[in-house]
Amino acid sequence: MRELLLKRKSKFVLYLIATFMFIIEHFGQMVMAALILGAIQKADINYYKNIVIVTIIFIIYSPLNFLISRLLRIRYMRDTILDVRKQAFDKIINMPFKQFSQKSKEIYISNLINDINTFESKFFISLLNFLINIGMFIFSLLILAVLDYKLAAGMLVFSVLLYILASFFSKKSVSLEQEISSANETFTTDMANTFAGLEILKLNNIEDKFLLKSIGTISRVEKRKFAANVFTDMQRDVIRILAFVVSVIVLIYLGPKLQQGLNLGMAGFIFSLCSSISNYLISAFPMWNQMKASISIYEKIAKPEEYRVNIGRGSKPFVFNEKIEVSNLSFAFGSKQIIKNASFVIEKGKKYLIKGVSGAGKTTLLNLLAMVYDDFEGTIKVDGTDYRDIEEKSFHDKVAFIYQDVFLFEDTIRNNITLYRDIPMEQIDYAVKVSGLESLLEEKKEGLNERLTENGKNLSGGQRQRISIARAIAKNTELLFVDEGTSSLNEELGKEIERVFLELDNTVIAISHRYYEGVTENYDYVIEIKNGEVNCFPARDYFDEVITC
Repeated sequence: MRELLLKRKSKFVLYLIATFMFIIEHFGQMVMAALILGAIQKADINYYKNIVIVTIIFIIYSPLNFLISRLLRIRYMRDTILDVRKQAFDKIINMPFKQFSQKSKEIYISNLINDINTFESKFFISLLNFLINIGMFIFSLLILAVLDYKLAAGMLVFSVLLYILASFFSKKSVSLEQEISSANETFTTDMANTFAGLEILKLNNIEDKFLLKSIGTISRVEKRKFAANVFTDMQRDVIRILAFVVSVIVLIYLGPKLQQGLNLGMAGFIFSLCSSISNYLISAFPMWNQMKASISIYEKIAKPEEYRVNIGRGSKPFVFNEKIEVSNLSFAFGSKQIIKNASFVIEKGKKYLIKGVSGAGKTTLLNLLAMVYDDFEGTIKVDGTDYRDIEEKSFHDKVAFIYQDVFLFEDTIRNNITLYRDIPMEQIDYAVKVSGLESLLEEKKEGLNERLTENGKNLSGGQRQRISIARAIAKNTELLFVDEGTSSLNEELGKEIERVFLELDNTVIAISHRYYEGVTENYDYVIEIKNGEVNCFPARDYFDEVITC
């Protein structure tokens, strides 16, 4: 948190100055009130007029002071919140995929929206008010010490007692804010699941059941917020009662002083100082607890976590000039063994087709080769370098993926193909041509600049898949992973796209349940998974045997 606040030191200094301007204005109000009381007691009309003129000037100054202070604060708050959003986003984006996939994506959305909004709305309000109130408390105590050191000593003792009381409330405040954050995550996840499955809910007439569930989730969020607000108010009420008691004691203390000749204006000023000290602490200590709670939210969403995965955390670059060698590879989901002691080689530039019955582990093996999983036994090495020693970013720079489930951004077709990278136009044209996208672009008025709706909902499944294929081809990588890349295409286009995969210079590792006669047998090798055992065969021998059988 300290690094965050001091990242822009000059703006933070201006933020503190803006806070100090509030303190000056507040003490100005107290001085004006004391001067007016003194002028009334003095009963000098000329002196009273001068005080009125000074008061009018101060009244004109006050809104100007507020405006300047607010502008200084807003700039700093805006930039700092932007830093928090960047840190939270960077934390998610740079997280190893396996660790990222351990939570629902809706939780990350809740962190980026709900938690950051909570931090923004509560932290800076708490920080500002805490600084103002602590600053005014210190100034008030110093002035009081000059005017009446005994009273100042008594107020200092009272302040220490309030600090101890506030510390007692602190832990509960942090706990309540964390509960709100967790409740928001659950609410966001439930809502996303409900909307994603809305068609199924309607077809089965169970909307009312999910409505009740949604109301329950919303109710839990609001209950957590209510509990936090009640607890914060309770802190203020307890401190306010104590402050009232102290104010009465101060009045009793000042009574004899007035009889001994103390000026009414001075007595009012001293009482105002003592009352203000109490009021500052009433505001400051709950705000301190609120700040601590907000900081815990910030650390949750922005502080880098200790990575719990081994793969992709290395420092070596992914260099694939010769081969990927798999040795004694075993992998299990819980107690279910998926891959058993597999050993085979992926040669650069060759085309490999992974085959096996449904549930045999084809996608699992693809993911192991794609650095998704790290908890495997045995080794996977590329040109002698262990996968566990390779940096994930370097790997992803050199590979491309085509999946059955396609994700498209709500953006232009061009940006969905390039993924916002600078790719030469001839390379984009080539990707469009070989992926069969030319006919789609001819239909669209804006061509490549045609905007897609959310996840390409204004396209057919085949059109969305072709954009995914064009995206992978345009990246021009060394290694291409294809998981049922032609499953949503018709027979003719699927066969054509499969032929494109086989004609690429890339090394291709694909999964496909389809057999395109005259094309599929042109893979170099078939990697077959059967009962957890993995065997590699020359493709023509494999398909000759299958067709013969």
